[in-house]
Amino acid sequence: MSTPPAGQDPLNAVPHHIAIVMDGNGRWATRRMLPRVAGHKMGLDALRACVRRCGDIGVKVLTVFAFSSENWKRPPEEVSGLMELLGMALAREVPQLQAEGVRLHFIGDRSGLPARTQAGLAQAEAVTAGNSRLVFNICFNYGGRWDIAQAAARLAAEGQPITEASLAAAMALAHVPDPDLVIRTGGEHRISNFLLWQSAYAEFHFCEKLWPEFDAQALDLAIADFNRRERRFGKTSDQVRGTPQRVAA
Repeated sequence: MSTPPAGQDPLNAVPHHIAIVMDGNGRWATRRMLPRVAGHKMGLDALRACVRRCGDIGVKVLTVFAFSSENWKRPPEEVSGLMELLGMALAREVPQLQAEGVRLHFIGDRSGLPARTQAGLAQAEAVTAGNSRLVFNICFNYGGRWDIAQAAARLAAEGQPITEASLAAAMALAHVPDPDLVIRTGGEHRISNFLLWQSAYAEFHFCEKLWPEFDAQALDLAIADFNRRERRFGKTSDQVRGTPQRVAA
């Protein structure tokens, strides 16, 4: 749960950690009679603007779902286009992210990625490792079930007991707190195997806009929606608000 800085109205607090399912690139392109990869390219522009906005308003962690472990089932030309786009984005965007104080983490199973791609991800992480303004997690070849399974397998291999605490520490996102707000664009109301463990107590916001259309105003609306929620974490409303509970006579 995010704690607003001293003196800040909690009703106007910025979530510490925002996670986003960036859905709708392909549909955006199809509606314009363009190849689906064109939608992914426009989606990259929307992502660039989102990262900048998050940094400007004080979000500390941004996690996005860029490529799921199920996306390999898509048409080969789309998958190869996405891989090419990733390589281009690493070359073009990392220097700017470094200048803006953004630290990159790529989350997911890298073993199935080409060696050149693996090297590019590692280099981007190394270049930005000293930054602290915003932690930017890009989930690539990621799935929530994979994450839980790899954490359990690691603990078993090390002979450690499997508990909630040990699993949480072995998760791929153990370096950041759990997300406060999960946003999904594109009008779909499901999480599609994204952050299954970490989003247990997150607030969800579903946006009708396709991802290339998602802008600063849409992000601000999602945060405003978040701030209207009461986050109880198993407590009662009275406990959260600090209201004395009535004791039955």
